[in-house]
Amino acid sequence: QVQLVESGGGLVQPGGSLRLSCVASRSIFSINGMGWYRQTPGSQRELVALITSVGITNYADSVKGRFTISRDNAKNTAYLQMNSLKPEDTAVYYCKTGVIWGQGTQVTVSS
Repeated sequence: QVQLVESGGGLVQPGGSLRLSCVASRSIFSINGMGWYRQTPGSQRELVALITSVGITNYADSVKGRFTISRDNAKNTAYLQMNSLKPEDTAVYYCKTGVIWGQGTQVTVSS
């Protein structure tokens, strides 16, 4: 069974940057696409960024131009580089591949 573990969240001021990491317990991202999702209290989980098995990316309109999804297959790790962060980006961020979800990592953007 593949396990995913997110890290890199924390508290950052508006305009700052964070890089989230998603480490898989074994090689998977070279075969499967993966996505980053986020969820705030009282809201449904929403797709933030997606990368296919062949490296094609897609982004939610709200983060386009600010966030970048990538992966390092040799390290079994996917990333979400988050720049120009806004308070509305505050959420728990999750990575997902296939039917497997990570536990999530909290991102808080506040002055």
